[in-house]
Amino acid sequence: MLLKTFGWSFVVTAVGLVLAVLYGGWTAFGIVAILSVLEISLSFDNAVVNAGILKKMSAFWQKIFLTVGVLIAVFGMRLVFPVVIVAVTAKKSPIDAVNLALTDKDQYQQLVTDAHPAIAAFGGMFLLMIFLDFIFEDRDIQWLRWIERPLSKLGKVDMLSVCIALIVLLIASMTFATHAHQHGGAHIDKGQTVLISGIAGLITYMIVGGLSGYFEDRLEDEEERESEAEEEAARTGKERSAVRLAGKAAFFMFLYLEVLDASFSFDGVIGAFAITNDIILMALGLGIGAMYVRSLTVYLVRQGTLDDYVYLEHGAHYAIGALAVILMVTIQYQINEVITGLVGVVLIGWSFWSSVRRNRALAAAEGKAEAPDAKTEVSSGV
Repeated sequence: MLLKTFGWSFVVTAVGLVLAVLYGGWTAFGIVAILSVLEISLSFDNAVVNAGILKKMSAFWQKIFLTVGVLIAVFGMRLVFPVVIVAVTAKKSPIDAVNLALTDKDQYQQLVTDAHPAIAAFGGMFLLMIFLDFIFEDRDIQWLRWIERPLSKLGKVDMLSVCIALIVLLIASMTFATHAHQHGGAHIDKGQTVLISGIAGLITYMIVGGLSGYFEDRLEDEEERESEAEEEAARTGKERSAVRLAGKAAFFMFLYLEVLDASFSFDGVIGAFAITNDIILMALGLGIGAMYVRSLTVYLVRQGTLDDYVYLEHGAHYAIGALAVILMVTIQYQINEVITGLVGVVLIGWSFWSSVRRNRALAAAEGKAEAPDAKTEVSSGV
């Protein structure tokens, strides 16, 4: 089961890591490995959400999602999008950006370094909004309760996430951005660039969130109409057009999944710029990670167990928040990319271990009570 589900991911991993060594030695190997783990970590909740929706779809639409969807996710968001970011910020065509990255790495590195304040502001705001919306949401299961419980109460204030994000952006534009790091160790004032890029990141997040909400509402409307049609058919004894309604519902499910996947892809792609500016290593690392995320989605659907490690989603979002802060700081200061990557890995590992401890505590409590169906929430231990 495991080999069948993750077989292609293992193959892609082996090929990708070999290419990384051939491209840049063992340093490149380490960066690609960290990017892969980071992408998987940040997208774990994406796999969980996708699996929850995917299990409702027919086998045909599941295949569409796992074939056409893979092309969009891997080749579109993880490979093309980083090139587009560099091309736009460095004012180069995508082809020129790729050629420059392959033929003149020094010049490419200079362009990316000079464009980094804009990339960091855009990505930092996008990631910060993901983290803030998560941390301010009232949840039944809480990991770091001493943080999440009071913040969930503050989250009842409308638009609080946007206000905090704008305040952070304003502070960054007046502090870090006034001494933005450039190639050669130079520092110049890029306050206006950072402010505009940060607002663009915020707008992008709101657009993606709006599209997700739109498709979710349409999906709920289709499900409601389908339910009403079933009730009407039961009363009148007439057959309903099941194929048409199911097809429309499945189509909106597919669109909703693709928008969701794109929104979750942003954090991995943008967060990768905090690890490395090399689009080749970025493509290899994110590509490997994306394959595992898709395989994990299939695995969760087939196994039917989505809640085994309930704190992993929390750890992933804390990693997103940490990356957002790091990106804003790197507008002025350089931070070692290995340290940046390890922050996310440590947070994910911590949340995983907390989940394991929770599961053991639940199992022990059930054994003592001899009531396997009476699960109660236990402390995360932190």
